[in-house]
Amino acid sequence: MRTSPRLTRALSGLMIASCLVTCTAVKARADGSVSALQMGMGAKAGEMPRFDAVVAEYNASGERFRIDSHCQSACTIFLSIRNVCITPGATLLFHAGGTQRNGISAQSTQHMLAAYNQPLRQYVSEHHFMDTFEFHAIPGREMVSRFGYPACK
Repeated sequence: MRTSPRLTRALSGLMIASCLVTCTAVKARADGSVSALQMGMGAKAGEMPRFDAVVAEYNASGERFRIDSHCQSACTIFLSIRNVCITPGATLLFHAGGTQRNGISAQSTQHMLAAYNQPLRQYVSEHHFMDTFEFHAIPGREMVSRFGYPACK
């Protein structure tokens, strides 16, 4: 019986994603910050499962996760970690989900928006941060004071 190339690619992708989830989950227990994980520059095409795995791991463990540096694009999904905190010196950069090659993805953008609390989600939507690939920065201090995210102690 011949396996279709499409099925082979799908299975290969699942195996790679599974490995990434396992490897990232193990590392997430040892490190608890954007800078320690070196994930502040966001995701390349196909890398979003790495970021989702970190969120799942920290939400399962309840450990503190620090957004402590430059955090752009997919990195902002870490705002959905239930025990997240933000340092005043951090900078978070927001833009629409998708890739330059394939364009803006409504599904990716909604995935990101779902990670944000209601005040931030409303703000980035009303100010059209999620409508283009242009970066829009919000300082860590403002994420705490204006949008109610906890400050790291």
